Amino acid sequence: MFPDLDALRPIEIFPGVRIRTPYGKNLMLSYVEIDDGAVVETHRHPHEQGGIVLSGRMELTIGEETRTLGPGEMYIIPPDTPHRARGVGGPVVALDVFAPVREDYAARMGER
Repeated sequence: MFPDLDALRPIEIFPGVRIRTPYGKNLMLSYVEIDDGAVVETHRHPHEQGGIVLSGRMELTIGEETRTLGPGEMYIIPPDTPHRARGVGGPVVALDVFAPVREDYAARMGER
């Protein structure tokens, strides 16, 4: 009910991109750390994804649109939409939310 971020093992999903992903039955949180210049390569998945930049600046491409987002700026990525992210000007911390739970992330956490 009260995940301890420090107790969760970070998983590197791309070079310089780490996640920690507590989840419930239908919802997954993903605390994302992106090093300056590190890239979350273009990908898509059937999950709906939303998020907010907590610190730093992130270049985010959703479909054909690219924006640079800073602290407090949010985004929503529809299911099956190609998207890509890159840290710019320093490290980035963001919080992503997925529904339903990403089983691939859950399996890497060793919890399902």
